Amino acid sequence: MLSIRVMLVAVLAALLLGACGATGTSGGGAATLFSSNAEKELVKGIKNYEDGDYQSALVTLRNAQEMGLNDKGDQVRAHKYVAFIHCVSGREKQCRDEFKKALEISPSFELQPEESGHPVWGPVFRGEKAKLIK
Repeated sequence: MLSIRVMLVAVLAALLLGACGATGTSGGGAATLFSSNAEKELVKGIKNYEDGDYQSALVTLRNAQEMGLNDKGDQVRAHKYVAFIHCVSGREKQCRDEFKKALEISPSFELQPEESGHPVWGPVFRGEKAKLIK
């Protein structure tokens, strides 16, 4: 019975260590798991957005931001999708603010070609990008 417990503990430890190492961040422990949870929220928020559930997407993307996205690309992506939601919801000021935050993180940030031509957020993004260049 003792050897089964030892094996079970060893397997669980290996699984936990493997999960921590899969996040792609250095270090370990709670910070690694915390980052992973933020990344999972980001993915979930983007999926909600793509499914047209903007309210859930907004909540989930904000959760990801509050949890602490370590990767600058993930931070920019979260701001971009929040900006999209605000723009299509008629909240242009909040849309501008989110694009501005994304550009502060990464001044070279550009929308994808299929995104940049959008009639609502395309001009808002280009306006914020132009302000950055001045």
